[in-house]
Amino acid sequence: MCGIWALFGSYEVIQKQISNVLKIAHRGPDAFRVETNMHFFPHCCLAFHRLSVVDDLYGMQPMRVNILPFLWLIYNGEIYNHKALGKEHGFNYQTQCDGEVILHLYARYGAEGAAAHLDGVFAFCVIDTEKGQVHLGRDTYGVRPAFKLLSDDGVLAICSEAKGLVTLPESMNNGHLSLLVPFPPGHIESYQMPDKAEGKVNLYLQKQFHQIGDMPKYRALGSELLTKDVLHNIRVTLTAAVKKRMMSDRRIGCLLSGGLDSSLVAALAVKCAREDFLQYPVQTFSIGMEGSPDVAAAKLVAKHIGSEHHEVIFTPQEGIAVLEEVIYMLETYDITTIRASVASGASSKPE
Repeated sequence: MCGIWALFGSYEVIQKQISNVLKIAHRGPDAFRVETNMHFFPHCCLAFHRLSVVDDLYGMQPMRVNILPFLWLIYNGEIYNHKALGKEHGFNYQTQCDGEVILHLYARYGAEGAAAHLDGVFAFCVIDTEKGQVHLGRDTYGVRPAFKLLSDDGVLAICSEAKGLVTLPESMNNGHLSLLVPFPPGHIESYQMPDKAEGKVNLYLQKQFHQIGDMPKYRALGSELLTKDVLHNIRVTLTAAVKKRMMSDRRIGCLLSGGLDSSLVAALAVKCAREDFLQYPVQTFSIGMEGSPDVAAAKLVAKHIGSEHHEVIFTPQEGIAVLEEVIYMLETYDITTIRASVASGASSKPE
């Protein structure tokens, strides 16, 4: 999880607006960067909060590579097929970061083609300083959050969470109407800057690059192993889904409730780790209240699969205490989402 924030076309002093970026600092505890005056774009600003998962040395954003110096990238997500795309298209990567592939794909296929080739979860913003364009994209299921604010005079802002944008119109103080909305999953949007020096934008393309149920443009991991045997295909597909998500320079772990779904995922993660000769045991975590049957079941599963297991116990009072903060962080009142997150919120508090 990382946090992205960008602003285009605002004439206000950036110090008045940069405080909005800090509202999503929890998304990236490892590093923080702000870039302004990109290639003499005086009214544009990019900001990034990093949680380092892949390529700790060269994966910082905004990202640029010297063979495509006119492109800038900020994104939140994981691109599972970046290595396969590099081999297939002959890309000359300059980092080990999975997101670099977005720059190469955009340079060759444009924003729509880039998004359509990605097997992963993502929200990205590509700035083409040569053409004076801004391109946004979000994965098909909307796994990675993204919000945009667009004013009627061409000011554009984007952020991983709405809280980073909601007070922005107050700081602009320009009397123009602004609309703050979630960026639609499975879509790309492209904006043109009529005057690069001003930075204001006009939307010229909004398109759905993929919808649920359609075959993707990329070759899914494990697809070459599929047969007419349905049970075989379920095993292959589920194993591939777990394996591709174990792409990390950090230690790998998963939540384990002891139920069917989490137990299968944890078991496959341990199996894949052994096959890849991972140098440490997969971590599993069970969160619940004292006497929880889920905690007891998870302990049995962890012992069976051989994970390094951790139990986190919280009280009803601790759950109630974090409820308001959980809702603020999630930006939703959806009961199921909140109920599933309260335990994590209570257990993440420092002792």
